[in-house]
Amino acid sequence: MKVLVTGHGGYIGAVLAPFLARAGHEVTGLDTMFYDGCDLYEPEQVETVRGDIRDVRPADLEPFDAVVHLAALSNDPLGDLDRELTLAINFHATVDLARAAKEAGVGRFVFASSCSMYGAAADGAPVDESAPLKPLTAYAESKVRAEEALTALADSGFAPVSMRNATAYGASPRLRLDIVLNNLVGWALTTGKVRILSDGTPWRPLVHVEDIARATLAALEAPADVVRGEAFNVGSDADNHRVRDLAEIASKAVGGSEIEYAGSGDPDPRSYRVDFTKLNRAFPALELIWAAPAGAEELAGAYRRSGLTLDEFDGPRYTRLKRLRALAEDGALDSDLRWR
Repeated sequence: MKVLVTGHGGYIGAVLAPFLARAGHEVTGLDTMFYDGCDLYEPEQVETVRGDIRDVRPADLEPFDAVVHLAALSNDPLGDLDRELTLAINFHATVDLARAAKEAGVGRFVFASSCSMYGAAADGAPVDESAPLKPLTAYAESKVRAEEALTALADSGFAPVSMRNATAYGASPRLRLDIVLNNLVGWALTTGKVRILSDGTPWRPLVHVEDIARATLAALEAPADVVRGEAFNVGSDADNHRVRDLAEIASKAVGGSEIEYAGSGDPDPRSYRVDFTKLNRAFPALELIWAAPAGAEELAGAYRRSGLTLDEFDGPRYTRLKRLRALAEDGALDSDLRWR
């Protein structure tokens, strides 16, 4: 299968695109390369087109059988910085890309959505795909609106599927340190302290970046009728954790580190556990192999091998908002996040 992976130069894409290639697919990556050079270690290479998803036209997609769409402004702080730009890229450009894919005759469109759209589950019970969506941020709202539009595009010749990924963790050549477990292990290694900025009680579902790649491959290769117009929570029941428990996991992975409650102590309003039954039923052969303790050990080892320093941890290299701000301040990007 000829597969276009948008955002292949990002945290998930740098793992996912080579994974699909090793599985036998002909993979091309499309990326703006905002994070070019921000490597924890040398990434595996795939054929690359440098470009912006906002500029893709149907003719550009005619060679492909499938699109895996990862490219997005990728977390809540970015959405808080510019809500309208987040919606423009994560929602409007996603829908335009899907329409172009459908016009070009692309049969499969795998969309990297997010469990963050559940927002807060009041009773603490795990939520499945039928649960009310309560986006609390521009990022989460963009995913909700994109999913709705993609579902409306589904027909006999076009099978969009939304993969509602849990919070990612794990080593990647294009590391992110602005996601919870990666961040906690980074604090532990560079400062000797695991810093928690809430009261530690919120629930978070987690999934290793390699397991996201495994689930994406399953969605690509499944019969169209299994995935057409569907949404799947991506993760495992065992990787639902409270933030304070993740702190304990990070502390054990970095021996001698201490847990420190460094914020106001207020609870984070984003708290939800997730049910992954639908994923398991749809893809019975899919095996997600990682769990948070092993992921924390992997991260600690990767950080040590790379010589991660506190300056790097606290700087723009591995934090998305800081990186984009640095590029804008240097005059490399305009206010619409286009290269000058």
